[in-house]
Amino acid sequence: MFRQSIDFIWLVISGLLYAVALKYFVLPSQVILTGTEGVATAFSYYFDSYTLFIVLYLIFQACVLTFAFAKVSWMFAARSLLVVATVVGCLAILPELKFAQPEPQNERIILVIFGGLLAGVAKAMAFQRRGSTGDEDVLAAYLAMKYLRPVGSIAVLAAVASTAFGMLMDLLKNGQVESVINTLMYTCIYIFASTETLNNLYKKFKITMLVIITRNDKAVGESIRNTSQHRTYTVQSGVGGHSGEPFAMVRTIVTQEELPQLIGAVEQADQDCFYYHHDIEGVSNRYYITPIG
Repeated sequence: MFRQSIDFIWLVISGLLYAVALKYFVLPSQVILTGTEGVATAFSYYFDSYTLFIVLYLIFQACVLTFAFAKVSWMFAARSLLVVATVVGCLAILPELKFAQPEPQNERIILVIFGGLLAGVAKAMAFQRRGSTGDEDVLAAYLAMKYLRPVGSIAVLAAVASTAFGMLMDLLKNGQVESVINTLMYTCIYIFASTETLNNLYKKFKITMLVIITRNDKAVGESIRNTSQHRTYTVQSGVGGHSGEPFAMVRTIVTQEELPQLIGAVEQADQDCFYYHHDIEGVSNRYYITPIG
């Protein structure tokens, strides 16, 4: 119960942080968000209505969370609902503040980059507590489990359609190609900043190869099995080029999220072992990763 309460507190904090990113940095800089949020921002920019953004955001999130309940998990959807409710509430009640001038000749780039960083941190915090900020993050959670891809990478795909729609609305409103290209440039910067921050902080779908050189492969192998019931390993015999003594190379594939705990278990099993790890790609879809929710 205590751990669950802590999770809920962090989910509320992530919702607050995401709302701050949207209200004070992203929306003033006039960039197009990803997914259905991008559609909402495009309409709000076109009609110059902040209230319209909140209304459309709420409608779209209701649809997305329905999908989460049906296709991802009840826990993931419920926790995402808590984050989304926090975002909507904060967007409605947070006071009007201005931290920088959004015009391109002033500090728009600062708003875009810092807003992207805050949004990425908020998304990672929500995912780490088995929830999300809604919208494309729900689809990202679903597809990441299916194709073993980082959640931020899937968000980039969701951004393509929303950005194209936002650029069309910008062109209809201003009638200037220069304005459209300007919006595209800043939107790309925002997407890069937010997705890279998310992928660097949330490591559930980043996969790494851990190699342990040891003379006690049985103890090391047992520590791997005891740490995670879903992980196995391979053992290869070898001979030291300098000492001429036999040793074993134990290899296992784990997520970066699991890596610190596994290294600790291996070191406890054999304090004299030598290990290294490196990121890998192209792992079979049969590789098991625990569900987000």
